[in-house]
Amino acid sequence: MTAPGLLRRALLLLGLAVVAAPALAADYPAPREGSWTARDFRFRTGETLPELRLGYVTIGEPTGKPVLVLHGTGGSARGLLTPAFAGELFGPGQPLDATRYYVIIPDALGAGRSAKPSDGLGAGFPRYTYADMVQAQHRLVTEGLGLRHLHLVLGNSMGGMHAWLWAVTWPEMMDAVVPMAAQPTEMASRNWMLRRLLVETIRRDPAYADGHYTQQPPSLRIASVFYATATSGGTLATQAAAPTREAADRLVDQRLAANAPADANDFIWQWDSSRDYNPAPLLERIRARVLAINAADDERNPPETGLMQAAMARIPNSRLLLIPASEQTQGHGTTGYARVWAEALRGFLREME
Repeated sequence: MTAPGLLRRALLLLGLAVVAAPALAADYPAPREGSWTARDFRFRTGETLPELRLGYVTIGEPTGKPVLVLHGTGGSARGLLTPAFAGELFGPGQPLDATRYYVIIPDALGAGRSAKPSDGLGAGFPRYTYADMVQAQHRLVTEGLGLRHLHLVLGNSMGGMHAWLWAVTWPEMMDAVVPMAAQPTEMASRNWMLRRLLVETIRRDPAYADGHYTQQPPSLRIASVFYATATSGGTLATQAAAPTREAADRLVDQRLAANAPADANDFIWQWDSSRDYNPAPLLERIRARVLAINAADDERNPPETGLMQAAMARIPNSRLLLIPASEQTQGHGTTGYARVWAEALRGFLREME
């Protein structure tokens, strides 16, 4: 089957992913949780922490080809171990078969089991940036796990932006990079404006008390739902899910009733950390092969700006897979379903071999 044919087939199956994935996803080796402490970690602000805890998960054996997989904002390594993601990638015969690859999934600085404000420092926790986050990942991989080279760096959403930073910061360290739901361009325009408004909504809530709250501020839940609704889900899919005011109200009520983010300071630090993101000036440094995967209805990275196409033209050995919009795609959330792009990844890796 041709690549376009595979993509069309994957899109037809995407609508079944949530309900059918548990039955269809392949088994893979049991994940192993680990923790490593980076000593004397220096942040871009000049602040230092004598110890910075970094959690991570590995799948497969260290003798396999090392693959670094990076999660999105507010996520965690465990959050990627779903039938829709890990179940489509790491099983026997799948693109990142863990009997052949050594999969490393870090908890990003500020999330999961890695160090974060809610561990005790609260508003006194260093105001980290994406540059700090990828530096922490690099130290985990090189010092903690003893690896000097990676076969692949793959990331989704924030993880995709981190993958771009890996490619320009350590250009000789990996053979290939697959950034998804991300652009290698400055954090700006509506993407940054909505992040800024998300953060300001909570900061300006009197209950936030400059980060010294005793109870989570009410604005945390509403701001989180507002931002997610505005920047993910896909226009066609949202229209299909909420074609009437009553249906739209039910959807809002469901989202407001769901669990809110656990901690306001953690949440603010996570979203504010993207403020320094801008690999664009360094794109000519990239030496790895690049397969970038975006969705045509991605609300945070709209392809009609032409920014992505212009950036890709500067990178040798690169290609862009732009997933067409449909009622089955989920806008910025589309690439969270590995079934959509797994065959493209398989072909990309085979070409490298």
